[in-house]
Amino acid sequence: MPETTEDIDATFQRDFRDAMAALAATACLVTAAEGEARLGRTVTATFSLAVDPPAILVSIKAGSDLATMIRRTGGFSFAMFAEAQRPVAEAFAGQLPAADRFGRGDWLRWSSGHPRLQGAVAAMDCVLAGEMETSGHFLFTGHPQDIALDRHRRPLVWHDRGFNAVHPL
Repeated sequence: MPETTEDIDATFQRDFRDAMAALAATACLVTAAEGEARLGRTVTATFSLAVDPPAILVSIKAGSDLATMIRRTGGFSFAMFAEAQRPVAEAFAGQLPAADRFGRGDWLRWSSGHPRLQGAVAAMDCVLAGEMETSGHFLFTGHPQDIALDRHRRPLVWHDRGFNAVHPL
């Protein structure tokens, strides 16, 4: 039994991290661009918010260069990694310096100028529709303006602190 408030907090935080590690989530990529500058990050905190009008929500760390660029440019691009894109997901999860990340994967640009990852299960170019700051993150709502979809690819999933494949039951 923990004896101090700090011990209780540390135990609770560990238990929370372990519990959340059991949550399987699609590995996704959020990117933005301003001129030739491009930034991106692998994320799992994202979901479909609404169908009418179409909207998605992504969570990006407040104070990060990516959050600043999304706010400044008024938009972002979003992609669901395919299984074969694990090296790209790893690069954007921080295994490569930010300046080297776009060296992985095949890239186009949306008409907005934001990066478009080719070969993703789905990709969207979004206009920023709203934001909220909470728990050290910005929750950005985006309205897709363009969508690329490849229903033949399987998504890459983050589960138990690692990338995994999806297999039908």
